[in-house]
Amino acid sequence: MLSYNDIKDLAQGYLHDVDLEPLEKAYYFAEKVHAGQVHPTSGEPYIAHLLAVTEILLVMKLDLQTVISGLLHGVLKQDPTLTIKEIEDDYGKDVANIIRGATRITSVQFNSKLTYQAENVRKLLLAMASDIRVLLVKLADRLHDMRSYILDDMERQKELAQETLELYAPLASRLGIDWMKRELEDLSFKFLFPDEYADLTARIESSTTDRENYVKEVIGILRKKLAEINLTICEIIGRPKHLYSIYKKIIAQKIPLEKVYDKVAFRIVVDTVTECYEALGVVHANWPPVPGRIKDFISTPKGNNYQSMHTTVIGPYGEFMEVQIRTHEMDRVAQEGVAAHWAYKEGQAISKDDAKVFKGLKQLVQWLQELKDPKEFLDSVRGELFDPDVYALTPNGEVKEFPQGSTPLDFAYIIHTEVGNNCVGAKVNDKIVPLKYKLQNGDVVEIITSPKQKPRRDWLSLVRTSRAKSRIRHWLRREEKEKAMNVGREISERELRKHATSLKKIIKTGHMKQILKATRCNSLEDLLGKIGSGALPIQNIIKVLQPADLRIEEEGKVDEQELLSVKPLSQRYEKPGSEGIIIEGVNDMLVKISQCCLPVPGDPIMGFITTGRGISIHKANCHNLLATDPRRRIEVNWSADAKTVHRAQIYLVTQNKKGMLAAVGNAISMDDANIVELEAKTSVDNLSTSNIVLEVENLEHLSRLMQHLRQIDGVVEVRRR
Repeated sequence: MLSYNDIKDLAQGYLHDVDLEPLEKAYYFAEKVHAGQVHPTSGEPYIAHLLAVTEILLVMKLDLQTVISGLLHGVLKQDPTLTIKEIEDDYGKDVANIIRGATRITSVQFNSKLTYQAENVRKLLLAMASDIRVLLVKLADRLHDMRSYILDDMERQKELAQETLELYAPLASRLGIDWMKRELEDLSFKFLFPDEYADLTARIESSTTDRENYVKEVIGILRKKLAEINLTICEIIGRPKHLYSIYKKIIAQKIPLEKVYDKVAFRIVVDTVTECYEALGVVHANWPPVPGRIKDFISTPKGNNYQSMHTTVIGPYGEFMEVQIRTHEMDRVAQEGVAAHWAYKEGQAISKDDAKVFKGLKQLVQWLQELKDPKEFLDSVRGELFDPDVYALTPNGEVKEFPQGSTPLDFAYIIHTEVGNNCVGAKVNDKIVPLKYKLQNGDVVEIITSPKQKPRRDWLSLVRTSRAKSRIRHWLRREEKEKAMNVGREISERELRKHATSLKKIIKTGHMKQILKATRCNSLEDLLGKIGSGALPIQNIIKVLQPADLRIEEEGKVDEQELLSVKPLSQRYEKPGSEGIIIEGVNDMLVKISQCCLPVPGDPIMGFITTGRGISIHKANCHNLLATDPRRRIEVNWSADAKTVHRAQIYLVTQNKKGMLAAVGNAISMDDANIVELEAKTSVDNLSTSNIVLEVENLEHLSRLMQHLRQIDGVVEVRRR
């Protein structure tokens, strides 16, 4: 177990000329607050956990305020009487803010575990955006939790590992702290897949001698070849890839361990950028590079400031061999990330590169804060913290990172939500490409926009990033909500007119508050949206919108069914909706023809109010419609003057003989109809059956066409599906 003297020695190793008295004071205060407390996952005294967290922060050579925060990060939770003001008075404002940000939510109770988890993550990200040191303390805390976990609670173990793999390891990667990311991933792998971890560990260790000999041989070859161009002052390292990265490759490529040839990564560390490219030339001159596996992160650094040249070559024994080439400064940044040139240390000004990392994290947090649904929020966090596979550039050279399979739409939404919403196309490397084009490394992407363009539902199948998916869904939900509100308003006004009142009158009399309370709606817009989406049945509109004292008293008792009865057609307020359909009293609503029965003008029809998707139109005898809630059905009619085409499906049985399909197609064409889909197959009795989707004008047109088909020689049966 570490002691305070161990911590003090580490601090004195780099915090020169810094008064360490506050650190000693913090240690004895933490020891007092946590006296007798045991760490929940390691079983050790809690102060041992705090010292271990502090050691991690000291190894990273962080500033004194961060180190003190590591010692005190649990005091608020342990002592509810302690206030942030007391900590600020004793240790300063920075320490108080870091501790407040690093403290978990404990006082608020949530109605679900998912919501609780989402709010904890939300709070962490917010605190991280205001001071990145909060995240460094949390990362050190989680790393020690994973290192020291001894409980037998498998469910808790897997929860902790899953959260670490999906949140903390990617955040460490975002900060460029590569060693911590790798260790967090391997520890998570150990808990989530213990059998696979044990098997892979044993098999890797069994080949240690062979691997060491291989590494020595390759390093010897590299030193000799680099010396030939006078590159003698350089460092060459060969290290095994961490277990989780090997496991991911086995799973992704569906190959055995023996086929994972690049289990060892070689690193060449030189003095200058020029020497990096010279070393790359030497590597490629001696071993053929694998096409598509060369990545230049020197000229285009990753978002976390990582710079290096990556190449995969066919090595000495015909196996894949990964080589990374970088300068000493790049290597330091690659290992330590933002901690390599910490902005808070001894009053140094923040560097330009660090400022870019912090700005990117703050923008991420700002965007994520707009997501209210806990599941969508957590899914988006996981999606945004992906390990990028594709690096594309804006026309001015700014690098953007994406997962494999991303498209120009993903690129557009990374730039700005409005750019994504109005995207009509893209130029990649000065050539027009479709929106479904898959971005490649090094692509220069220019987005083409139009104010007339709006997001479409089919875009969801084109995008890969959670940001793009979330923005598209948000726009679609808002659009559907507005349409539902319009439908609800018109339906409400129609029903209220029957009783000589209106929404305006109800609002003026003050009865709207009673209605909102009775219907559990937050606002008038919420109420109208529920009516328009069908959440409030039409038959109950009068009860919901019209309080008893506003009812019109007729002579004698008025029957409720009479109140709800439909007026004669001549008295209706009618206006054709989409698809050439009239809906009583309603204008400009979302109307969709149901695909289960495909009604056409002339068929008796009925409308069904769906949840969030407007009104679907069915044939009146459709078995799917008859199985629905009668209270959500609405009377609709075809517009007499609508000039539209409609889809209909017919079932056709013919003899299986030459020219049959051509004859059928010719008859359909002669009747001025259009074939949209055709599916045909032949049965054992030499008959051919076809399902044909046609575009026709109305029922009369369809009936005439079917009659002409029946007259063709060889047609056995024609009927409508």
